[in-house]
Amino acid sequence: MTDVQSNTESSASRRFPAHDDNRDHEIESLAEFDRVVAAGSLAGHRVQSVDLTDRTFALLSTDTTESVFLGCVMEPDAAAKIRAGGSLVFPPVPDLPFDPYRGSLYGPDELFEGLAEAGYDATPDARAYRWYQETKSDGDIFASMLRSIHDDAVSDALDEHLIGAQVVGIMGGHALRRDSADYAGAARLGRRLTRSGLTVATGGGPGAMEAANLGAYAAPFEDEMLDGALEQLAKAPHFSESITEWARAAFDILRSRPGGGTSAGIPTWFYGHEPPNVFASHIAKYFVNAVREDGLLARSNAGVVFLPGAAGTVQEIFDNATPNYYQSRGEPTPMVLVNREHWTERLPTWPLLQALAADRPMEARIALVDSVDEAPEALSRLRSESVS
Repeated sequence: MTDVQSNTESSASRRFPAHDDNRDHEIESLAEFDRVVAAGSLAGHRVQSVDLTDRTFALLSTDTTESVFLGCVMEPDAAAKIRAGGSLVFPPVPDLPFDPYRGSLYGPDELFEGLAEAGYDATPDARAYRWYQETKSDGDIFASMLRSIHDDAVSDALDEHLIGAQVVGIMGGHALRRDSADYAGAARLGRRLTRSGLTVATGGGPGAMEAANLGAYAAPFEDEMLDGALEQLAKAPHFSESITEWARAAFDILRSRPGGGTSAGIPTWFYGHEPPNVFASHIAKYFVNAVREDGLLARSNAGVVFLPGAAGTVQEIFDNATPNYYQSRGEPTPMVLVNREHWTERLPTWPLLQALAADRPMEARIALVDSVDEAPEALSRLRSESVS
């Protein structure tokens, strides 16, 4: 390292030191901002996407040393004062269909705003996908930077949301129809795992992913609620026929039975033809699919259940197997593959997984079961297995 590099990095460290727990210094709402100002200082805080137009006096009169303001609307004199003190102000970016500095996860109402009045193409989700399509191949570093900042902000919000949770990932194909027995089975799985105290996380899209999030939503209700929801959803069986009608049918369930269970959906705009499902209460949507997939698997600390799927699910199996094989994330986590015929004959993934696991600690953490109803017991057993 050169003297210039050393001096530059040392200066940056003095101005923006690392915190023991940076989340204690993040401000993501106006109420949080007011509480911190009342305590006397904004020094060292990171303020994300808060409209501070009416807080000019507070910004001018409060210590903002070593602070960072990300996408906050504020008056010019307040921004000038903060910058003059050596802190950073990243202004909002106009005309974007998304907020790159957001401090929270998405909810279904936010992504599908305007659906009822104008259809899916008018929603923020569809507009963000069109922006992505327009900018992903033009080589513009500014657009690339905005995507990266957004995805990092979403990851930060997801980590905050999942603190202390036992997360089980449920993976499976997007093509599964709502009127199929396999869809109903995935929904029962999501309901059962949620009722056991686990937090269900899926890829956030349609098919098996939606079914598992639906089951998590149905967990607090009587069993008949899920039966009725499945019957109602079968009238709009697949998103490819009409995303608008597909999503409206799901929102009808949410309106008729509010207050369902929570779960996480982690979709991507990379697969723009796959809309997010609305049954995930907390949605971490990404532009970069690799970040999304690795993040979903890494956060599934209670294990992953793999339902029948195609190339994407096969990739996820081995994306999960690799850190288990090398123990790069610590002790191996459970992997349960569902449907023996699918994973041994149609797509013979299980024999390779077994061969990789042989004589390694992960061998005690993999299982193959015949039906989705066997998956919860297999997952429980693998979680209790000792790893030598």
